[in-house]
Amino acid sequence: MLATALLLAVWHFSVLWTGTKVFPSPISVEKGVVELFHKHVLWADIGDSLRRVGLGFGLATLIGVPVGLLLGWYPAVNQVVNPVLEILRPISPIAWIPVAIIFFGVGEKPAVFLIFLAAFFPIVVASVGGVASVPGIFQRAGRNFGLSPVGLLTRVVFPAALPQILVGLRIALGVAWLVVVAAEMIAVDSGLGYLVIDSRNSGKRYDLVVAAMLLIGVIGLALDVGIRRLEKLRSVRWGFRHGA
Repeated sequence: MLATALLLAVWHFSVLWTGTKVFPSPISVEKGVVELFHKHVLWADIGDSLRRVGLGFGLATLIGVPVGLLLGWYPAVNQVVNPVLEILRPISPIAWIPVAIIFFGVGEKPAVFLIFLAAFFPIVVASVGGVASVPGIFQRAGRNFGLSPVGLLTRVVFPAALPQILVGLRIALGVAWLVVVAAEMIAVDSGLGYLVIDSRNSGKRYDLVVAAMLLIGVIGLALDVGIRRLEKLRSVRWGFRHGA
């Protein structure tokens, strides 16, 4: 709280000291937020952004975790697939925007596709690493109890790798939230990203621009805190203790 108050004070007095008429003061931004609420558009934009992230991130999780587990479980397959992943993984999701528009047109689908790409690769990499970090004694114990390969993967390897997978999910969610803002500036006409660019283009309302930016940051923090809470569940924390 002290750091926030100090930041607001520095921001306020910097605007007064420079006498700028472009960059808004904290009070102007507060009024902008109130204006957005009164226009009944803010909740719709927040909901649209969260929906797109939920769709893209959820799809990346449903596909990325099983793919990562299988690649980690079968090293020979990983050696074949990994070069392709390593070529695609460093490509910024933003660079895929023209391709996404060609494939899906302008609208919801390209935004979800970009979010999926942004989240998919961190999840796969974390899942592969999670499988590799499972102690061999766990797998030997599972075989001694007569578990099949599928049972060993689902009942032993996956729970043991889950802490590292959650770290990958946390990173992927943060990247997905960044990408949805960029995608909404180009491909759709709603959401917080669209609010930023629309406020800039419609009368240069920088108070609304900064208000949207702050909301993006606050929501991103809330998403990070939420997924951090999953890491503290007792069923997950044992993996950290064994891996320590």
